[in-house]
Amino acid sequence: MKKATNLRSLAAQLIERVVDKGESLSAILPSAQKNLSDKDGALLQELCFGVMRTLPQLEALIGKLMERTLTGKQRVLHYLLMVGLYQLLYTRVPAHAALAETVAGAEVLKRTALKGLLNGVLRQFLRQQEALLAEVDQGSQRYWHPSWLLKRLQAAWPEQWQQIVEANNLRPPMWLRVNRQHHSRDAWLALLQAEEKVAFPGDAQDALRLESPTPVSQLPGFDQGWVTVQDLSAQRCALLLEPKDGESILDLCAAPGGKTTHILEIAPQAKVLAVDVDPQRLLRVHENLQRLGMQAEVRQGDGRTPAEWCGDMQFDRILLDAPCSATGVIRRHPDIKWLRRDRDIPELANLQREILEAVWPRLRSGGTMIYATCSILPEENHNQISAFLAAHSDAVAETLPQGQDNGWQVFPTIDGGDGFFYAKLMKK
Repeated sequence: MKKATNLRSLAAQLIERVVDKGESLSAILPSAQKNLSDKDGALLQELCFGVMRTLPQLEALIGKLMERTLTGKQRVLHYLLMVGLYQLLYTRVPAHAALAETVAGAEVLKRTALKGLLNGVLRQFLRQQEALLAEVDQGSQRYWHPSWLLKRLQAAWPEQWQQIVEANNLRPPMWLRVNRQHHSRDAWLALLQAEEKVAFPGDAQDALRLESPTPVSQLPGFDQGWVTVQDLSAQRCALLLEPKDGESILDLCAAPGGKTTHILEIAPQAKVLAVDVDPQRLLRVHENLQRLGMQAEVRQGDGRTPAEWCGDMQFDRILLDAPCSATGVIRRHPDIKWLRRDRDIPELANLQREILEAVWPRLRSGGTMIYATCSILPEENHNQISAFLAAHSDAVAETLPQGQDNGWQVFPTIDGGDGFFYAKLMKK
């Protein structure tokens, strides 16, 4: 029989790696979940994501509850305290169980001498919770975003920034894409309803939003490729590209392959080349193609040097899902708030410009390119495309629904898609 894992100590160690060492939660969480049951894996994810989401509030509470911050070798207990506070504030775990498991976590972390301290701090919080929260939920920290990002959002979107921040702080909805090669959306929805699950159609042709998140193993035909988990906003990329059978199509920055497979669902006879710079993430592209029973050519390569991975090939359509700040998907990846830096934005905008410049000559005359990011910052989106159009007389931007002349900016919303930007560029 397996020895029970203390999930609180495991969460504290993962959070320490993100906050103090700059590692991505998406990169390190799956290996930690590998040996856990589905239920424990889900709780570990909830604890890690929850602490990342509410970090400034938890930090401020610890500041009120303790005279000195835990540092050095004791630092991991600072994050264990955060895990304890998060449970007490935001989960259904009974207070006595949250307290006991968190304190037991100190023993697992070989900090037995500090169990009394943890117990005392968490009990003090329970006694003074109302007054402490009233004190802490003041000023800019109540928005749970770093100050540099708040300033950028306020400057770019003076009327919408609060709505954006509020959506960023919520748990994301679970969106699905029905594979039209197997079922219409309504036909697959009927299969789902037969299993007493509720879902709502989105404004993209194949999109459904689940009323509550569900393990993929419980989705009808998931293993046979009938349905894919993909956000509503991400689904619009392939729809705007409008791929056709027989065309040569490049999906650049393709990993993990959601957009590659969507292109092939729309145009199964298209010749698709999927390229990404990260060989590890390309494994996911192969996995997704295999699950859906599809074929595409998959290559590793840097978008700035297309000659290295496609020679002198030309394409009828190009989908460039450009590397970006990911500020539109914070609700899915709340660690982005603490990993990203203000100085990253101009660096990312420069990288996007270099890729755009490098791959534009690979688009045939009369061809279509979709430039997309999961960012909500103008430097990566409208400003980027305006500069590109000014520098290229053979490029024209098609006006998109609800968009401005040179692109369509979508904000994250409670029951909608993530924050995304799309520009549809045609080559004269």
